Amino acid sequence: MIHRISDERLSLERLKEIMDGHGTLELSEKSASAIVKCRKYLDDKMKDLDRPLYGITTGFGSLYNVSIPTEDLSRLQHNLVMSHACGTGPLVRPEIVKLMLFLKVQNLAYGHSGVQLITVQRLIGMFNNDVLPVVYTQGSLGASGDLAPLAHLCLPLIGMGEVLYKGEQRQAADVWKELGWEPIRLQSKEGLALLNGTQFMSAHAVWALLKSMRLSAWADLIGAMSLDAYDGRIEAFLPLTHQLRPHGGQLSTGRRFVEILEGSELIKRPKEHVQDPYSFRCIPQVHGAVKDNIQYVKSVIENEINSATDNPNIFPDEDMIISAGNFHGEPIAIPMDALAIALSELASISERRTYQLIHGLRGLPKYLVANPGLNSGFMIPQYTAASIVSQNKGLCWPASCDSIPSSQGQEDHVSMGSNSATKLVRIADNTETVLAIELFNAAQALDFRRPAKSSPAIERIFRAYRAEVPFISDDCYMHPLIEKSVRFLAREEFLC
Repeated sequence: MIHRISDERLSLERLKEIMDGHGTLELSEKSASAIVKCRKYLDDKMKDLDRPLYGITTGFGSLYNVSIPTEDLSRLQHNLVMSHACGTGPLVRPEIVKLMLFLKVQNLAYGHSGVQLITVQRLIGMFNNDVLPVVYTQGSLGASGDLAPLAHLCLPLIGMGEVLYKGEQRQAADVWKELGWEPIRLQSKEGLALLNGTQFMSAHAVWALLKSMRLSAWADLIGAMSLDAYDGRIEAFLPLTHQLRPHGGQLSTGRRFVEILEGSELIKRPKEHVQDPYSFRCIPQVHGAVKDNIQYVKSVIENEINSATDNPNIFPDEDMIISAGNFHGEPIAIPMDALAIALSELASISERRTYQLIHGLRGLPKYLVANPGLNSGFMIPQYTAASIVSQNKGLCWPASCDSIPSSQGQEDHVSMGSNSATKLVRIADNTETVLAIELFNAAQALDFRRPAKSSPAIERIFRAYRAEVPFISDDCYMHPLIEKSVRFLAREEFLC
């Protein structure tokens, strides 16, 4: 699959297709022309410049008033990339680094950054050949661009830093020799264009958002299996109630549960209880709120990945170079914090359903084993889920409400959106594990309802899951089974 980088609006669904399909990138003729035109305008402008231009003929940050001689402008950009590569902490996972490369190319291709065409082509070459820079999770303030992580992303362009290539972490210079690539000599403004931008934050946001959409769909399927296994009632999902409070997510969740459980013997049988606990009865309200939040965040992130977020912005047609603040992460930092809260709630209500399933109610044995006492059964998977949910609560403190001034007060308000981004990824992973534990319990509980059947949709998932994870008769080593359950949630054929 070849994707042509252009100024046409990029959707999250299209981006997922490219990444899942291991697509390759190439520049459209229009984008290549825009890049060349902008670079030529900047080169011509530099010949008779009558005023300093931030980051082009001056230093950076609080050094904006230090003029740089013309003969040192290339060195200025080289030094910028080299000196800003100060990231620490765990490595960014490769799939997010690849998203960073894609989004950096997209950002530069609008023709408002002043980079050389060869610079963009090299980033595309790195993407297409799976040459993934080693990037660290810590170091960005989420304003003035994701400076440190983007420096690590772009350090290989000048033949420095490390890359992951063919499964090995190697020096970029050695890989460059192997591929026959020469280091790029950065021109005026280029280092700033590469380092200013929100691609670290937005790549994490895209990854977490795509995962959130999958987990939201799985939460409905797993919740429906749990509802049937718990001998729950369907009335709380019928449309009459939701029409009185017509939030979009709530309405769609109610419809989805009715659809998933269509044809279930269990859901139709007479119930002794008149209502269910909130973790079942309020699924439309909670899952629905998560869906609404995902849609909101999706709209914001799609705007972001279709934006130019470096600085200064160059406008050849208007003969203007404007130093502004499109690199500031606040527009996506706050939504990422909101999505973290939403995912945390998805995990929280899931853990409560797991707790109800092992409680020994409604004809189910305590801890979902036939001989509790001798066997602990599913006691500790619930502990694990509870521990993860508690950790999520701590991670949900919004990073975007913090700011620490930097650069001698010139950069006096920052978004901390990079911390929002990395926390969001952790919460997404945690939520996946909690949902996998609920599935582990729900399938076990459903087995205790035999010979009665759930719906065709649930039974299809159940059969596929049982091919991976068996019914537990007596205590066993459960960690590998939880890991298999987590991997099972990567399957998307059940989400249609």
